Amino acid sequence: MTSPKYLLTSESVTEGHPDKLCDQISDAVLDAALAGDAGSRVACETVATKNLVMITGEITTASDLDFNDIARRVMLEIGYTDVKYGIDGNSCGVVAHVSQQSPDISSGVTTSLEHRGDGAADARRATGAGDQGMMVGFACNETDGLMPLTVDLSHRLVERLAAVRKNGTLPYLGPDGKSQVTVEYRFGKPHRVDAVVISTHHEDQPDRAAFQEKIRRDIIENVIIPVVPAHLLDDETKYYVNPSGWFVVGGPQGDTGLTGRKILVDTYGGIARHGGGAFSGKDPTKVDRSGAYAARYVAKNLVAAGLADRVEIIVSYAIGVAEPISVSVETFDTNNLPNERIEQLVTEHFDLRPGAIIEDLNLRRPIYGKTAAYGHFGRKDLDLPWEQTDKAEALKQAAGAFAATTGD
Repeated sequence: MTSPKYLLTSESVTEGHPDKLCDQISDAVLDAALAGDAGSRVACETVATKNLVMITGEITTASDLDFNDIARRVMLEIGYTDVKYGIDGNSCGVVAHVSQQSPDISSGVTTSLEHRGDGAADARRATGAGDQGMMVGFACNETDGLMPLTVDLSHRLVERLAAVRKNGTLPYLGPDGKSQVTVEYRFGKPHRVDAVVISTHHEDQPDRAAFQEKIRRDIIENVIIPVVPAHLLDDETKYYVNPSGWFVVGGPQGDTGLTGRKILVDTYGGIARHGGGAFSGKDPTKVDRSGAYAARYVAKNLVAAGLADRVEIIVSYAIGVAEPISVSVETFDTNNLPNERIEQLVTEHFDLRPGAIIEDLNLRRPIYGKTAAYGHFGRKDLDLPWEQTDKAEALKQAAGAFAATTGD
């Protein structure tokens, strides 16, 4: 039974957060590799610290990658253009040290366990999973993008925070920042926003007290109010703007960044489980990424078809094996069709082998850089294949036919 009243919280970070800076550099490397060689195998890791970026990992590609140029371009686009931010894309050090993918892993990906020795050339059948693990997909009908409201609002807030910095509305802001949103639910549905937290990087000022009050007013007026729907705000909503006080030392100067440390920001904000690993810097043979994208695709289409209000899909893989080890469906008692039948529909309508996912979602192309900030799911600003609901109508018809034959 759903509790009548409870709170859920999610967070997000700006594109200038040190970890997100690293995610974007790693995905920019991936995109550059795929642009010149669709068969590139990439596992790129980036570290950012004060005025230094280090790029490492395993990369096998025919593309000619200029790591120095890629890293600087990302930093400058974000707004790291001055040493006062702790790193300057024009002058900072960039060090790259990469090797090729392990031949042991490569052979298992190229030819899956099921097809070794049979000469299978069909990548749809023969591609093995690039790693083991559990990949989670989730969707719910709380927002138009079928995402949890908490994480959707968190993303939109930091997007807005970056926008008012870049367009000059609040020119004193720096690139680093975070958001956090707490929503009060009643009987399983969002009822109101209980608290909003914004921590934003900013320039120094001599009158700290006055400047902190200005930041608070400006952030509420120019960031929170334009993003959070008015009907969700009330006199009891709490606003925390830079609750630690001063945030002049930010970015890689204040916190070393690393690829893959914001995994809940990238997915569902803690509202769903998280399996596998991080996404950024990994080519689609890594099921950490492609399997999670496919699971989201499945979950979103099931919700779009009206088969349940909330769906969580968990797909597990073994390295070098094409067929998933297991596929499970959880609908949290919101299903309009027996779970067993929903699981059958998943099997009938979705091929979750890595080669099939890559082919069906057309993943061997440079589409990843923009996903590295503000979430990989629920994005209205990007035309992402795993966000399509093109299977919803067929699922709805199949569900209707089942109901007609069973009387359910």
